[in-house]
Amino acid sequence: MKPVMKQIGLFLDAPAALPLPHLDDDRRLAARLRPRVLVGPSTWTFPGWAGLVYPPGTGREELVDRGLERASRYPLFRTVGIDRSHYAPLTDDDLRRYAEQLPPGFPCVIKAWNALTTPTLEGGAPSPAFLDSRVCEERVLLPLARSFPDHVGALVFQFPPLSPRDLPHPDAFAERLDAFLGALPTAFPYAVEIRNRELLRPGYLEVLARHRVAHVLNLWERMPDVSRQLAIPGILTAPHVVCRLSLPPGNRYEDQKRKFAPFDRIVAPNEAARAGIVALARLCASAQRTLFITVNNKVEGSSPLTIRALIERMVEAAPVS
Repeated sequence: MKPVMKQIGLFLDAPAALPLPHLDDDRRLAARLRPRVLVGPSTWTFPGWAGLVYPPGTGREELVDRGLERASRYPLFRTVGIDRSHYAPLTDDDLRRYAEQLPPGFPCVIKAWNALTTPTLEGGAPSPAFLDSRVCEERVLLPLARSFPDHVGALVFQFPPLSPRDLPHPDAFAERLDAFLGALPTAFPYAVEIRNRELLRPGYLEVLARHRVAHVLNLWERMPDVSRQLAIPGILTAPHVVCRLSLPPGNRYEDQKRKFAPFDRIVAPNEAARAGIVALARLCASAQRTLFITVNNKVEGSSPLTIRALIERMVEAAPVS
């Protein structure tokens, strides 16, 4: 990954390509945000963002084909999440196609293949790829190194929510994770996202810190919110910090999707989440850590509008001097 200051300079200097009336205001706002804070959407294929991020009339087919290119050039987006890689490894052709759409050095938050983080198959049998470093290197890391090396901001190993029957003892989980991370090449910044609060224990954080791997501070239905996670000693475990705002606690994904579609307006402002991000950005600034934040539509109703609100709050709290 290239130095963040250089990435952001290249991005902010890029010529405008989107005929939207608020672009100049968005550029000015982005210029006031600290360079080491990189905010963006968790993905990009939403026609409801036409008029916000994309030109009016932009359709889904165009966004599937070239949406990453447009999203990566929107002034407020300094990163973009790549979620498709969670469901199957991306091929070299996939990665090259994404890379050609991005500005030089533009960093993405990429999910690793979920076979690596899912302990059992559908029938309950053990997953042969679970925390297998050789499978990770062959199927995930080598394609990234060959075809996407300048765009890996953070590679996220997202563990699914586990039922009490499948939930390992926290010490056993930390031990298995330690062996996995210790066997990986150190080519990219890594991050781990857990979705069972029972696993968020000191031993887990110690493993991450030992390998300079980030704990993902997530907003998700069964996890403590970002402010509560921030209060845990030793929660920042790496020089990079990853925060993924996906779903407010106590809500369900499909319910939020039904309420918020087509994701073109703020439906339910989440003041607690916004305050947590401001506190996180302040802590990262004082610790001189690079902060990646990705935002899902299901948080408030529209990822781009939530991102604008978050940046306004962060700038008000700590503008670039």
